[in-house]
Amino acid sequence: MMRPGAKQYVVARPLYSEESFTEEYQKVYRHRKTKMDLIKQYFTCDAKRAKNAALSLLPVIGWIKIYRIKEWLLSDIVSGVSTGLVAVLQGLAYCLLANLPAWYGLFSAFFPVIIYFFLGTSRHISVGPFPVLCLMIGSVVNRLVPSEEGLPALVNITAFKGLNLYEQRVLVASSVTFLAGIMQLAMGIFQVGFVVMYLSDTLVSGFTTAAAIHILVSQLKFVLGLPVRGISGPFSIIYTLEIIFNKITSTNVCDVVISLVIMVVVFIVKEINDRFKSKLPVPIPIEVIMTVIACGVSYAFDFKTKYGIDVVGHIPQGYEPPMAPDLEIFEHTIMEAFPMAIVGFAVAFSVAKVYSVKHDYTIDGNQELIAFGFSNIFGASFKSFAASTALSRSAVQESTGGKTQVAGLLSAIIVMIVTFALGFLLDPLPKSVLGAVVIVNLKGMLMQFRDIPYLWRRDTPDCVVWIVTCAASVVLGLDLGLAVGVGVELISVILRTQFPRCCVLANINGTDIYKDRKDYFDIYEPEGVKIFRIPSPIFFANIEFFRNKLVEALGFNPLRVLRKRNKALRTIRKLLKKGDLQWTSIGFLNTSFGPIKESEDESNMEDLDLVDLHSLILDFAAVSFLDISALKGLKTILKELIRVEVEVYIVACDTYVLEKLHRCCFFDDEIEPSMFFLTLHDAMLHILEKHPESIKKKFDYKKIITTVTVHHPGGSLRSNMGFSVLSEDTLTCGPGRTRMKQVAFY
Repeated sequence: MMRPGAKQYVVARPLYSEESFTEEYQKVYRHRKTKMDLIKQYFTCDAKRAKNAALSLLPVIGWIKIYRIKEWLLSDIVSGVSTGLVAVLQGLAYCLLANLPAWYGLFSAFFPVIIYFFLGTSRHISVGPFPVLCLMIGSVVNRLVPSEEGLPALVNITAFKGLNLYEQRVLVASSVTFLAGIMQLAMGIFQVGFVVMYLSDTLVSGFTTAAAIHILVSQLKFVLGLPVRGISGPFSIIYTLEIIFNKITSTNVCDVVISLVIMVVVFIVKEINDRFKSKLPVPIPIEVIMTVIACGVSYAFDFKTKYGIDVVGHIPQGYEPPMAPDLEIFEHTIMEAFPMAIVGFAVAFSVAKVYSVKHDYTIDGNQELIAFGFSNIFGASFKSFAASTALSRSAVQESTGGKTQVAGLLSAIIVMIVTFALGFLLDPLPKSVLGAVVIVNLKGMLMQFRDIPYLWRRDTPDCVVWIVTCAASVVLGLDLGLAVGVGVELISVILRTQFPRCCVLANINGTDIYKDRKDYFDIYEPEGVKIFRIPSPIFFANIEFFRNKLVEALGFNPLRVLRKRNKALRTIRKLLKKGDLQWTSIGFLNTSFGPIKESEDESNMEDLDLVDLHSLILDFAAVSFLDISALKGLKTILKELIRVEVEVYIVACDTYVLEKLHRCCFFDDEIEPSMFFLTLHDAMLHILEKHPESIKKKFDYKKIITTVTVHHPGGSLRSNMGFSVLSEDTLTCGPGRTRMKQVAFY
């Protein structure tokens, strides 16, 4: 029933098949570029394109021209100083995850930032160490360079000769970072930034949650003050926990107390920052404050000597000379470098998208790949490790008023000052403080466990992807876990496409709208007409499913009916040839035994009249492509239906799908282009005109309501509140053309 005061519209037009529409309306011819044309266009260069390329490769040129010094500079300075202090602390803390000396984290908080300032498109993310990447690097380092207490290295690398343990580890970390940077740069140059789209938010959430668990376990040795060798590979987290529990009686009480105090205070102040962030001019830098206090107390009471706690130790002043990566290490780390490149870019790009939407500017995924690729290559040359962005550090840069990457550049300057002049002040800093800071900052990632109930209620397949990715990453390691997660995600997509929710449609009374007949009461289904919809592409993997669902909807198997009819026909011909069967006015007559009676033995005759369907409409509105296997299967299905005298109509077929059907010689004497109609309603009206008995057997009125308002060319809208019923007295438009009237209500 129509709502009172509902708006109405009327369309009065001819009934169109695809052929008749093409005849009446001429299409615009568009020249399709060949591959050679695209290659020529790609390598063609002019002044405008050179300028655009320069602006694209150096985004700093674009935003530096509009930089508002009076409005933005002070905010960027405040943000840069705040972010720099956090970057120093996180650089030292996250470096422990990579199993490297702490001061190398300061290198990672400096060199990549400088390159990103010139090449990056995001104005708000803070580039530098990211805990998940640090953990992945630490896994590679442990595999190639085990600690003194661990097993000997599984590979013999020539470049290790003459290097001490830490130098070997730094070489591995910088080499795998260099390789990851090359991969990111290559993906950016070849414009394949879309690969990150295969990492859904659900997968990234499950993966980062598993990474948080790995990080938590890896920091327990610092919090408890236990000597635990690094372990990599599948089940490493279980082996690490086993070692920790075996050594739990050797826990350093001083480290535990320091860690608990740091975690409690930092947690409380961070909650205050979150709750009163609208009232605070800048977040309270509690990590920095507690680090300064811990350094002072540790130095004053000589914690290292009295209580045997492990401290950061001597931090060399300045930067080390550049170093070339080792190609032999490339051979042993290529499988780990690729997931590092993908994860580092995916996380940074996700954070960058959030801030770009919030502050109304655009970012370029491919340029971001180039920026991170160059950042990691340049940084690795100076012994830093893979860079991305830490969520908390980027939040500090944005929330303290940062407007552009000038804030990022200033944060790098703060890190440089600490490296050159203030590093000695951090010598007495207990490593348990850094471990506690890392653990507290895992809160956001660990709280993602709350996504599980939500995903289970809203989208069970996505929930399965989350759980499998998280579990696999925890048990098998981050690299294999990511591969498993991507595999499960692709399988879920394939299964959803391979087994779509097909349905039978029916007309909503009084409209030209067709919906699933199971969902509505007031529907109209003409006698002998079936409308079948498949809401997905049709390809080799789901063509058989499509056939089975179609047979289920029809209520009969056309191939089986055809075979039984052919069998019955052969039997009749055989009896006629023998003279045992004659045709009379009352039907076939067996000359030996009288009229033929139906029996169980003559089951070949029983299905001859079961097909009570004369027309089938296939709704292809959601079919975006068909492959060759699907074309062959579809053609077979259509021929079977046509041969059992069922007229088939395909509606709303995509233009490019239709063109492919023509190119692949889909049409023949049985399957003709005339079976394709523009819309479902066009096909339905065509069927009702061709089979008027379908209307008479059901409903005596109100089959399809005509239009209510007609728009006349050159005139205005004219209302006509009268309704009329579709009947045999349809209006015509041209020779043999039916004029269709439709209505839809808002």
